Amino acid sequence: MTKITTIAELEAIYGAPLPAAMVKVADHVTPDYGRYMAASPFIALATAGPEGLDCSPRGDGPGFVTLADPKTLLIPDRRGNNRVDSLRNIVRDPRVGLLFIIPGLGNTLRINGKAHLSVDPDLLTRFAVDGQKPRSVILIGVEQVYFQCARAIMRADLWNPALHRDPGDFPTAGQMLANLSDNKVGGADYDRIWPERARQTMW
Repeated sequence: MTKITTIAELEAIYGAPLPAAMVKVADHVTPDYGRYMAASPFIALATAGPEGLDCSPRGDGPGFVTLADPKTLLIPDRRGNNRVDSLRNIVRDPRVGLLFIIPGLGNTLRINGKAHLSVDPDLLTRFAVDGQKPRSVILIGVEQVYFQCARAIMRADLWNPALHRDPGDFPTAGQMLANLSDNKVGGADYDRIWPERARQTMW
């Protein structure tokens, strides 16, 4: 296998980006890009830290990532498993990347910037759901915003219901935990209890 080791070698293979690939980049959330943000119920949040990289799924009602202004995003940190991998990274390395996905659409939205965490009481109250406040809010200073063309989702045929898989074809969370822990954690009881526990701790 021939390994590419320089940017010159890479550019010799791929050539220059098309003009549209450069024109689409903004340094703030434009009205058009804001419409994508407001419709998205799901993002992937990429962070980096001393232990390495992390990419974390985040989801909530459409528009859960909001604008404080065209250069600043707000993301409430909802309840999870308390690993806080993304938050640990942000505290030590503010660089983040986000990918916004909208069900049914091919184009996605990408945002890069620098983040910090806030526990400002007014912010936490602003994002409360059913009386449950997030424990922190991620503030992101926007540096780059651009749409990603639809080829990847078209190739994946992502929204085709005929390609949906039966969950029964895959190991459950309880089974995976049991296999990883020599049956000390997880198992059938974990799977039985989890749906109601998730419902009660959604926010």
